[in-house]
Amino acid sequence: MGKQFYKLTTGEKVFKIVIYLLIIALCLSIILPFMNILALSFNAGKDAERGGVYFWPRLWSIENYKEVFLSANIGKAFGISIFRTVVGTLASVFMTAMAAYALKGKTMPGVKFFTLIIFFTMLFSGGIIPYYMLLKSLSLTNTIWVYIIPGLYSAWNLIIMRTFFQQIHPSLEESARIDGYNDFSIFMKIIMPLSRPVVAVIALFNAVTHWNDWFTGAFYVRSASLRPLSTLLQEMLMRAEALRDTLAQAAGSRYELLEKIQVTGNSLKMATIMIVVTPIILIYPFIQKYFAKGVMIGSLKE
Repeated sequence: MGKQFYKLTTGEKVFKIVIYLLIIALCLSIILPFMNILALSFNAGKDAERGGVYFWPRLWSIENYKEVFLSANIGKAFGISIFRTVVGTLASVFMTAMAAYALKGKTMPGVKFFTLIIFFTMLFSGGIIPYYMLLKSLSLTNTIWVYIIPGLYSAWNLIIMRTFFQQIHPSLEESARIDGYNDFSIFMKIIMPLSRPVVAVIALFNAVTHWNDWFTGAFYVRSASLRPLSTLLQEMLMRAEALRDTLAQAAGSRYELLEKIQVTGNSLKMATIMIVVTPIILIYPFIQKYFAKGVMIGSLKE
């Protein structure tokens, strides 16, 4: 806080101290659970069930991660997840940006009607069964495109991008039109370069959604070779917990059978969480500066 802190009034000092304490508490509430998950993921599952493992493994083991990576389809599942995250994010950001640019002004016929229809989809949904029937009629089920095409547009993301585009001064577009630029050239050479903050925010939202989504692979894809990483890990976790319960019931008083179980459902869950969140954690620092700008979208009005 430095010398300026001592120049503040007593009330201002108390306010600053309270704010700093709240920020520290918020950071600890995020960091400490993450450290606990990391410690449990590297601790032997059987030993972790005794409790007392908080921020450092008591009995180091990589069996939890071995159990995950020894899966036959883990490599293909990684490839599917990377493909859908990269392609899905790029396609969604580009298509959403084009739609937002078309709806940002009042020159397009029916702009208010289309905006109302888009907003309506945020309030109501057709339900899972009609949605599945629609995907099936479009021949998207059990294909890799079921991960990408249905998620190209998001009403919420579109409204965020449109709000940002509306803050760009119209004189820039007018000058470009005088120079002979058409709408697509203006969009690509002026609007998009000036919209890096909102593009980074929307890209992050899309990437996290694609990477963490297990529901689509579990319900709309039958082929095991097309399942993404999140779905595969979810299935492995359910099988491990079911096996643990089965062995526990079969063992009865034969404790030696239970002692052979080193990987438990809970320890496997911790390793699964770490595998899923690590790529997002590694990517976030590179777009953090844009994300900080993007969250202020719409906060100022000229």
